[in-house]
Amino acid sequence: MQLFKEHELKVTNSLSGKKEVFKPIKEGYVGMYVCGPTVYSNVHLGNCRTFMSFDMIFRYFKHLGYKVRYVRNITDAGHLENDADEGEDKIAKKAKLEQIEPMEVVQRYTVDFHETIKKLNLLPPSIEPTATGHIIEQIEIIKEILDKGFAYVVNGSVYFDVVTFNESNDYGKLSGRKLEDMIANTRELTAQGEKKNPQDFALWKKAEPQHIMRWPSPWGDGFPGWHLECTAMSTKYLGENFDIHGGGMDLKFPHHECEIAQAEARCGQTPVNYWLHANMLTLNGKKMSKSTGNNIYPSEMFSGENDILSKPFSPSVVRFFMMQAHYTSILDLSNDALLASEKGYTKLMEAMGSLDGLNGGNNSDFEVMAWKANCYAAMNDDFNTPILIAHLFEAVKHINLIKEGKEQLIKKDLELLKATMNSFVYDVLGLIDSAANQDDSASLEGVVQLLINLRNQARENKDFATSDTIRDELLALGIQLKDGKDGTTFSIVS
Repeated sequence: MQLFKEHELKVTNSLSGKKEVFKPIKEGYVGMYVCGPTVYSNVHLGNCRTFMSFDMIFRYFKHLGYKVRYVRNITDAGHLENDADEGEDKIAKKAKLEQIEPMEVVQRYTVDFHETIKKLNLLPPSIEPTATGHIIEQIEIIKEILDKGFAYVVNGSVYFDVVTFNESNDYGKLSGRKLEDMIANTRELTAQGEKKNPQDFALWKKAEPQHIMRWPSPWGDGFPGWHLECTAMSTKYLGENFDIHGGGMDLKFPHHECEIAQAEARCGQTPVNYWLHANMLTLNGKKMSKSTGNNIYPSEMFSGENDILSKPFSPSVVRFFMMQAHYTSILDLSNDALLASEKGYTKLMEAMGSLDGLNGGNNSDFEVMAWKANCYAAMNDDFNTPILIAHLFEAVKHINLIKEGKEQLIKKDLELLKATMNSFVYDVLGLIDSAANQDDSASLEGVVQLLINLRNQARENKDFATSDTIRDELLALGIQLKDGKDGTTFSIVS
């Protein structure tokens, strides 16, 4: 259904700093690019919040009936240790420390990223390109920017000329910074000696002899600049002008500012109509930091193996916790906040479990149509999930009253309530009833163990035909038995 024709969606555009009505370039289609992870370490919980926020946005666009091309990249080269084009490539540095190939680092942490976000029930993007897979495109963009006079070559490196660009454009318009102020506040940095201006940024960096990750180019062996990678990948798959570019608030400057400059210098037009930014996640009221120890990884939350939280929390509870705050607001993670979210999540899932057992009555004590409109109004107001969740709990109250026989709904309203709750709880918020999944898993394990016991008894009775039948029938269902010295175990096979 093309629900988007019935709903006016407003989004907070970082470029204007205002809520604006969302109007896609092509009716019924949305092109969205989100900056993905740099895969040199386990995915950070704050990054998970950003990706989860845009997963929710992706889900809502799909729910409204848009055809969405969602591109989220993997940065597997070119991201230096700081924003001044200093230091080592983060992935190459990790490879040296562990004495392995850079692509082993990339593979290890890409797998970790995918495993983690799968637990948090994020949908895969339409396209997940890598920086190293688009070196040719990046080199071609650099050539174009050089031809337009907005870049220069020094000692095998290519830098974007911010001052020249600013003469005809507005560098800093996304972050609200003025180039004059940036120049005035610049401190001398040793690595900026070959730049014309400290604000200039690398499009291509010369690879020193010890640099592991390197590619040939017209300017010599080197590697691409971090900002350039996203420009190359976003425009390749979404065009020179597309609908939405997203990422964490920390990327607004300099990363996204530089993306705008590169694209405008190359094409002479703004690359993105709506810039959306998800805010940061704090821990116990303080910035999350690995160096200070005020940090926790997703896997540590799920397992309970940490010194910060009192117990493990399921990925579904963590997702529900994050959906309780607006994506543009700072969210503070604490043990008490997670415990409260767990209670709310459990209450919501219990109500969802009760829905199918409810029967229609003779009249309706709850205005379902008005409630449904309020749910959409919340999401249409810049994806306001906390307000949506408040409306969902209003429905939970009525579901429990109907279950207790204190209220009723006519069949038509009850079916509408069921459909709307399922759409928003499961499809849009992306929640999963983890308790039900655990129950299913426990039931499966119990049934398989029973069959293993029956098979063992058949083998003791030398009834090998029955034993083999049980083994073969389980294998046909995707359950493989393995006999060992400590007994029989099973695994799920595809």
